Amino acid sequence: MNYKMIINILGWVLKIEALAMLIPFICSICYGESEIKVWAVCILICFAVGFLLSRRQPKRKAFYAKEGFVTVALSWIVMSLFGTIPFMLSGYIPNFFDAFFEIVSGFTTTGASILKDVEIIPKSLLMWRSLSHWIGGMGVLVFLMAILPLSGSSNLYLLRAESPGPAVNKLVPKVKSTAMILYGIYICFTVIEIVLLLFGGLDLFEALTLSFGTAGTGGFAILNSGIASYSPYIQYVIAIFMILFGVDFGIYHILLLRDSKATVLKSDELKCYFGIITAAIILIFINCRHLFATVEQAFRHILFTVGSIITTTGYSTVDFNLWPQFSKVIIVLLMFVGACAGSTGGGMKVSRIIILLKTIVKEIRTCAHPRTTLKIKMNGRLAEHETIRGVNVYVAAFASIFVASLLVISLDNFSFTTNFTAIAATINNIGPGLEMVGPTGNFSEFSSLSKLVMSFCMLVGRLEVFPMLILFSPYTWRK
Repeated sequence: MNYKMIINILGWVLKIEALAMLIPFICSICYGESEIKVWAVCILICFAVGFLLSRRQPKRKAFYAKEGFVTVALSWIVMSLFGTIPFMLSGYIPNFFDAFFEIVSGFTTTGASILKDVEIIPKSLLMWRSLSHWIGGMGVLVFLMAILPLSGSSNLYLLRAESPGPAVNKLVPKVKSTAMILYGIYICFTVIEIVLLLFGGLDLFEALTLSFGTAGTGGFAILNSGIASYSPYIQYVIAIFMILFGVDFGIYHILLLRDSKATVLKSDELKCYFGIITAAIILIFINCRHLFATVEQAFRHILFTVGSIITTTGYSTVDFNLWPQFSKVIIVLLMFVGACAGSTGGGMKVSRIIILLKTIVKEIRTCAHPRTTLKIKMNGRLAEHETIRGVNVYVAAFASIFVASLLVISLDNFSFTTNFTAIAATINNIGPGLEMVGPTGNFSEFSSLSKLVMSFCMLVGRLEVFPMLILFSPYTWRK
């Protein structure tokens, strides 16, 4: 284990976090808030610790898969621990477990909150919450790869450990260039949404915070009413961009290069993603049309809700707790499906669902005709055995953690629906669940133990299970 290299990268992560804190610091200056000193102290702490950890360049820079997983897991934990400092120093979230839950929810783009009234929170802290979504959406280590001189193999191990999806591929031969392309697309889409929201009458603070939450598919709102009080234009813009950020960024790279459209049209995941969204909208519309005054209103709120849940953003314009059971079941199913691999969305990912279904069909056909040789294809190509095996192991590990977490938080003695959807909302990085943790509720009533468990679930969901499991495995630390 190359400990010196891991420590060096952790130092860079903290320096980037200190740099990110300059944005809420400037926000506190602009609004004349008393939290200016808090942000100055936080920036100083993060930068000082980061400088001490990264001041010496390791002579040995060999970096392998094990180091990649451990570095990613530790980076997100360290980033979250230091991210709690502004909440605690300001006094708005003095309890460590609450502050840790809130910032982990931010960085993992979950959007689950313990705050009962966000409108009393200073704008700089609200900016930090929303900015944490944007940082965590693409991943801080993906940004680090674009600026830090690591070897190509080291970069690839970090990319695979942090990026979502059953298989992570480079967009171009150099991993550093891939990281720059990903962030370039990410920034461009974010800027376009900010401009459109400004055009819709929002001020710069609202446009920035809502765009950060949409781009990272996070969902921290700055109003107690969520997105419900904004105009239909704003709701449509956010709904469309939520869905766009749920698409594999590799697809956008292909389109930017003006490659053959056939390559995009061959994407099984893309077709399935939009197919699921369309089917969910139609079914919920038929089931819930009577709850809305007009057809347009019904379509807008259902489009927004479906887009928010499948991309695991978590913004809301209506309380879907009040919808019929059939529609609520669809919402819960969408929580597990999630967005596309290679996007900023969470969940199990559409590509994994496709591979699982094709594996089931293959096994059924093999049972019926044992001598038949069948292969699973994705996007017109044969799926590698390692990818299929990885999906199966991922689902088994995911289910095990889900059940264990559900068992622990059940000690708080809330209803099964609340507990089940609370774990579903956190491990899939969605935010709202049903009943007590619905769109109009929050997670404040859970015990410190439950909040810690759900914080772990959020990290497990964002980092695709294995980095967190490897970090806590005794086999990792044996020589």
